[in-house]
Amino acid sequence: MTDQTQQSSPDFLRVSLAAAMTLGLRPGIFYRGAQLHCLNLLLTYPEGCYAKCSYCGLARGQRQGQSFIRVEWPTFSLDEILSRAQENCTLFERVCVSMVMHPRAVEDSRWVVEKITTALDLPVSVLVNPSSMKDGHLDDLFAAGADMASIAIDAATSKVFAAHRGKGVNGPHNWNTYWSTLEEAVRVFGRGQAGCHLISGLGETEAQMVETMQRVHDLGAGTHLFSFFPEQGSQLESSAPCPAGQWRRIQLARFLIDYGLSSASGMEFDEWGMITGFGVSKSDIDALIESGEPFMTSGCRGATMRCACNRPFGDGPPGDIRSFPFSLAAADAQRVRKELATYVDGGVNKVSESLDVGRALSLRLPPTS
Repeated sequence: MTDQTQQSSPDFLRVSLAAAMTLGLRPGIFYRGAQLHCLNLLLTYPEGCYAKCSYCGLARGQRQGQSFIRVEWPTFSLDEILSRAQENCTLFERVCVSMVMHPRAVEDSRWVVEKITTALDLPVSVLVNPSSMKDGHLDDLFAAGADMASIAIDAATSKVFAAHRGKGVNGPHNWNTYWSTLEEAVRVFGRGQAGCHLISGLGETEAQMVETMQRVHDLGAGTHLFSFFPEQGSQLESSAPCPAGQWRRIQLARFLIDYGLSSASGMEFDEWGMITGFGVSKSDIDALIESGEPFMTSGCRGATMRCACNRPFGDGPPGDIRSFPFSLAAADAQRVRKELATYVDGGVNKVSESLDVGRALSLRLPPTS
């Protein structure tokens, strides 16, 4: 393999370590027999990504390596990736092509999508970068063969967005542009065919995240959740991950909202913005915990799966699984039940007396001045 710093999209792409292992391009085995069901691909350029998001290992000006969302993303030619996928990958139910911020990213993504849809009988998602896009670009990606589009708004409020992606880090991204692109994605791809990435634990309250997930749902899109985990090489590499209790409550709220089982207006919060009621009965919550479904990875669906893009251990290590890439075992459900009732007070984990939980905030907003 040649020097990866000289390899550039569209002819070369990064693949997640899980995808490289599944394709037989890297050795390794998955913890607890996890299996990857989405071929995750990432555009790559010698110049890197032009954005400066505080939590991202690919941010411009950082000591950029191969790490992104916790794992290595090695680079291979698109031809080799497609050849391997044709040979031995019956596990895949979807392909996802993710942009970085670069002047060529939109056109290269369109070209890659066309090549994938010609070579593979799999649906293709695009994770787009609104800051690089112009009118008609989403239509072009749809015409190229993509059937779903996602927008990584990531932050739950305009203030958190600005602090981590915009003015607070001298970054190029704009809150309103991201939301208008999500609305356009729903128009182009259809209701239920667009997704919004949101990261829990960047400094928002649980109430704010719930309100944002409801906004996504009302637009006709789905929420794809990630738990904040400090990325090596990012500005937030020394920050604490999202508190487990906060994360589990947001996962449960996301499931209830996305599937129309409850709504933000039906949920209850304390003065700190923590969820104290989900708008459904205790027996319903118990049944959902036992099913484990709300606590599995959320993402684009496959032919047979509610979520094909299951990203094994992408937002937490195997010893602290945040988004389960497989069905939960009884011990997993028991752990989730305990975590749902925990909160953080003065940096100390505490347990509430009931699921009508106490308070928890883990603010990590950088200075905006």
